[in-house]
Amino acid sequence: VVLEDDKKLQTVDNIIPAVNAKAANPAMIALLDKVSAAIDTPTLVSLNRSVDVDRKTSSEVAKQFVADKSLAATSPSGSGSIVVGAGNFSEASTLAEIYAAVLRSGGYTVNVQTIGNRETYLSALISGQLTIVPEYVGTLTEFLNKQANGANAAAQASSDLTKTVTALTALGKTAGLTFGKASAAQDQNAFAVTKAFADKHKVTTLTELAATCSGIVLGGPPECPQRPFCQPGLAHKYGLRIADFTAPDAGGPLTRTAPKKGDLAPGRVFPSAGHPSCAAAAAR
Repeated sequence: VVLEDDKKLQTVDNIIPAVNAKAANPAMIALLDKVSAAIDTPTLVSLNRSVDVDRKTSSEVAKQFVADKSLAATSPSGSGSIVVGAGNFSEASTLAEIYAAVLRSGGYTVNVQTIGNRETYLSALISGQLTIVPEYVGTLTEFLNKQANGANAAAQASSDLTKTVTALTALGKTAGLTFGKASAAQDQNAFAVTKAFADKHKVTTLTELAATCSGIVLGGPPECPQRPFCQPGLAHKYGLRIADFTAPDAGGPLTRTAPKKGDLAPGRVFPSAGHPSCAAAAAR
């Protein structure tokens, strides 16, 4: 059961192509914008289900999606070599493969690399080792904001997509990044507990979880204790008391199954994961 973020800890997190500014050109951005226009949240859920549930590879799913949506270029409009990077979770890999397939159809030579978390791949994108990475508007805005203005900088991301993209564009320009259009597809962080726990304690929101639990074991990706929308945000925004943290994976199968075993609660999941159920466990 995904708990309601009733105090709006999370901001808009629409998918957006982030591009090294020196490598960007109009033909490349136009191809990436075609992809953004084709993806909304239900589509993203379907893509993720094909990989995470149906066990297809990201490259297989991407190839079929590009064909189904007629995203391939009708004639080459660009040239040169491009490296598309991806975070280390299946959604990012699938999006990267879609970008790559469309860019190849446009005349580019493309390699796809999976490179860890944002702390790792963003520096590679800024330096030019990577050319393009599928990113998330709100999360990247605040990541760049903290880098540029310090850990205590006032938030520039919000629930307003247009304003957040404007802030992201300005921050990106300073960092050496440019962006394609944001897609309608959004994948915010979410936190889940088991249905049994939610029913027993009548917990449907994060506020109710904080009021119910004297201390929880939180599961999520390794960077969660430092990310403002993960552990620090839960503690600051909700007063949630976190007794321990464990890092099974980033919203993946271990995070979804560990809570059912009683290993952690809540777990950070991605609502677009496409699984029949997202789970976490009882707090301790």
